[in-house]
Amino acid sequence: MTLAELKRGQLGVITDVSSVYVPLKLLEMGCLPGNSVELVQVAPFADPMYLNINGSHLAIRKETAIHILIEMVNE
Repeated sequence: MTLAELKRGQLGVITDVSSVYVPLKLLEMGCLPGNSVELVQVAPFADPMYLNINGSHLAIRKETAIHILIEMVNE
């Protein structure tokens, strides 16, 4: 499953990041394998996505989110 498929309020754990397509800045901000991620909100027209990654809030474009693989966390 990719980060782009996450629905509002769902939790996941990042399993793989394609560093070819994901900017280095996102990796530096904590978008790394093993970190938890929650979709907080989606902007109009579904882009960008507002995320909580290990307590840090950031917004990323959907075209970038499709290159980040996650595993769902069951609550």
